[in-house]
Amino acid sequence: MGDVLAGFHTVWEFDTDSVLIRFERGIRTPKLLQALGERRIPYEALAAVEQGPGRRGTVVLRAVPRPGADPLMDAADGQLKEGTDPYRLVLPAERATLAEYYADEIRSRLGPDAAEPAERPLVVAPEPPRSFKAYDGRATFDGRTVAFRWFWSGATSAKWKAGDQRFAVGELADVQWRSPDLMGGHLRLVLRDPERPAPGQADQDPASVVFGMGYGPVHESLPFAAAVLQSVRASSPVPVAPPPSASPAARPDPGAIADRIRHLGDLHSAGLLTDDEFSAKKAELLAEL
Repeated sequence: MGDVLAGFHTVWEFDTDSVLIRFERGIRTPKLLQALGERRIPYEALAAVEQGPGRRGTVVLRAVPRPGADPLMDAADGQLKEGTDPYRLVLPAERATLAEYYADEIRSRLGPDAAEPAERPLVVAPEPPRSFKAYDGRATFDGRTVAFRWFWSGATSAKWKAGDQRFAVGELADVQWRSPDLMGGHLRLVLRDPERPAPGQADQDPASVVFGMGYGPVHESLPFAAAVLQSVRASSPVPVAPPPSASPAARPDPGAIADRIRHLGDLHSAGLLTDDEFSAKKAELLAEL
């Protein structure tokens, strides 16, 4: 599409196969979004696009990632607040028609498996901090090994008895993150070893670090968890499915294209598209028939 849609704290730049989401740096921008900087989201990584009214005279456009497509959102597991959701774009209410147009444009580009979980990560995990400070220890990750070094002031006797810990990515089956904004916030590494005893509370588990007030903040611990999760999934053997049999490409739905052209007309009438932009985009849609 080549278009740009600017909202509060966030800008979406549309390309033919992906959308680049850029986050502003400023005192009002949530720290997680500042830490992310920008992210490129392939349309094949999306399950859906939602558009609806927001608070205080705004409209919200939200892309919905497929499960398994984005390690960041898989690690977050629905725990992020609305203001820190990196897939959410908030616009002034007068741009509702424009938001609806772009929602339809993205929907038309969703992959054929949009309703299914992704078999592999399709979005690159954000660059994590090399380490972050939890309540009971410091967690570090060098791309191959996760290490926990305990603090005498916060670690339990169970962790002191176990000693500082190192876990190779190949030893891990999963990563669990519980937001520091919630009670019992922690980062837990799930080991592949079937003989390992079932872990108890995170403060007793040497494969976990726990969070507290000012310890393990979201903008540090979540990118960290996502990067480890991406490495774990990359190291896991993935069964190779046989290539699908060739089938003729489906013809575009003329009714859907007509609806998109009507949306273009509404945008043109509202002064949101110039004559040249309207003509060019209409020609692109007609060429799909």
